[in-house]
Amino acid sequence: MKVKFWGVRGSIPCPGPLTAKYGGNTISIELRIPDPDRLLIIDAGSGIRELGNFMMGHDLPKGPINTQIFISHTHWDHIMGFPFFTPIYLPTTKIKIHGPVSFEQDTLENIVGGQMTYRYFPVREAELAAEIDYFDLREGVSDLGDGLRLTTKYLNHPILCLGYRFEHQGKVFCTAYDHEPYRNLFITDPDDPSYDEAMAEEGELVAREQNELIEKFYAGADLLIHDTQYTEKEYHAGKQGWGHSSIEHAIAAANRAGVKRLALFHHEPMRSDAQLDELAAIHCQPGKYGATEVFFAREGMEIEF
Repeated sequence: MKVKFWGVRGSIPCPGPLTAKYGGNTISIELRIPDPDRLLIIDAGSGIRELGNFMMGHDLPKGPINTQIFISHTHWDHIMGFPFFTPIYLPTTKIKIHGPVSFEQDTLENIVGGQMTYRYFPVREAELAAEIDYFDLREGVSDLGDGLRLTTKYLNHPILCLGYRFEHQGKVFCTAYDHEPYRNLFITDPDDPSYDEAMAEEGELVAREQNELIEKFYAGADLLIHDTQYTEKEYHAGKQGWGHSSIEHAIAAANRAGVKRLALFHHEPMRSDAQLDELAAIHCQPGKYGATEVFFAREGMEIEF
């Protein structure tokens, strides 16, 4: 497998001199399986525009583009680049788009393709030349063919969101974003008039079980890309419930799960390159977390395993 980062930011694109090193595009990841030749894309944030341009020069000369896009969830920062993905304008292109749907009245096609209406964009989805099919995903295990296996897992985010675990020839690649650790939402203070001991205990049990299931989902991964939009201090200073993890939580969880390489990802848009460098000096020291290698993802970074 080979993974390449085309977008690593969360929430909104933030290009400029302060983000040039790590990149300012929102989420898009390229996954290639060289034997047989398979290309999969995870998320269609603003970074997919450059990926599409690369595919026009690299893949199209070898034949028609035939790929699959896996959407983690339909928040705009993860789908906003789709209208600028050049292969969708070619009549020879075939694309299968997979992802979760949170609202029964809106299909995945309506949400992703719905960006392309005259209200927002000069080209309607109905005018696209490519052959595009949409597939709803839930938790489960799928055979993608060619020995490639996919496991999907619901994550903790304000909208239905999926983590992806791809397995091929003994190698494992996982994504876990947008996600924050599960926590007990019931009152745990015995002095509070609304305290219910049974509910408080049940809340603790459920939160612990769900966090364990998440770690089991990416256990032993060769590469895990995990949401780390905040530091632990930032997370506890008003970011709980926003659907994102802290750097410290992701590192501890990945270490417990025996992850070999951990990519810190979905960077806070206000975080400058200099600030990410400072955090890297703290959290990415070789050997600091035993066998787990920790690093901050950057646009253009390629990882082969």
